[in-house]
Amino acid sequence: MSDQKKTILVIGGTGAQGSAVVKALAQDGKYEVRAITRSTASNEAKALAKLPNVTLFQGNPYNEVDLQKAFKGVRLAFANTNGFAIGEKAEIYWGIRMYELAAQNGLEHFVWAGVDYGSKLGGFAPKYRCGHLDGKNKVTEYLKSQPQSPLAWSVLSSCPYIEMLSENWRPKKDKTGTYVFAVPLGYGASPLIHLEDLGHYARWIFDNPAESKGINLEVATCHVGLDDLVQTFQKVTGKPARAVRMTPEEYFANGYEPLDTDKKLAYGTDGSDSTLMTAGQNFIGFFYLWRDNLAKRDYALLDKILPTRVKTLEEWMRKSDYTGEYKPVLIDVARGNFPIKGQ
Repeated sequence: MSDQKKTILVIGGTGAQGSAVVKALAQDGKYEVRAITRSTASNEAKALAKLPNVTLFQGNPYNEVDLQKAFKGVRLAFANTNGFAIGEKAEIYWGIRMYELAAQNGLEHFVWAGVDYGSKLGGFAPKYRCGHLDGKNKVTEYLKSQPQSPLAWSVLSSCPYIEMLSENWRPKKDKTGTYVFAVPLGYGASPLIHLEDLGHYARWIFDNPAESKGINLEVATCHVGLDDLVQTFQKVTGKPARAVRMTPEEYFANGYEPLDTDKKLAYGTDGSDSTLMTAGQNFIGFFYLWRDNLAKRDYALLDKILPTRVKTLEEWMRKSDYTGEYKPVLIDVARGNFPIKGQ
């Protein structure tokens, strides 16, 4: 088996993060990638199918019968569940169950897509409660209690994608033509990750199991605050810009992001589960994590693992020809799955 090309099952491969991971894993033929998707006819699935060394597997990642079939014949797995769709409680269940099924099917390495544990970092103060962060991290905490043999595990913890600066975090023009950055970071700074590099970090984990097993690799490109955004944007584009500082509550109340804050956040459910958070509760806690500087990164370690990574906001803006204009990133946003006012 060691001389054979190993197959990696990717759960969540059609999303922004998952597609970056699939591309990095499939790029040179070392691995065969099996991407599970509900619809092989979707545009995102078709894009993956065009990549070399990628095979689509039609099935529901939140259905045990489909998962059992998907795990057959694979040696490795990368699992990124969607808490926006299924809610925190289901995300905890399915994250743990996916690990158990990987063990049942004799896999060698299970990699979980994590994030910063805002609630724990904030001493479980209510202001940091965020369902789509906390759910993933309760799975991470479970994995920490598991052995590394016969199934090794690792966690790849991301953060807001730097590409979000062209979507929900993008600046808006005021009446004078000035670009206004209003993401509610206060005087804090959020770690942001370039999606292409995120894929390369996933590849490093699978390529280096002796070093990566049992670790929670927290990745980022750099920490970015509002002043960084304004100054770098002006330097790169030559366009005028300014920052507006407000609380997360003010950010949504003032319509900078037209979120339907009272709607439950779990679009794939009927919303009747009493444990579900509203979109407002969820994303207010999300932003307090970043604005209060709770998320840290070991950039020296990240440089060692991926010397070619994008290291600064300016480097990313120049690489991506950033203009501040809209570019779609999240599938859930493009498909209208987020609870937006008026929809």
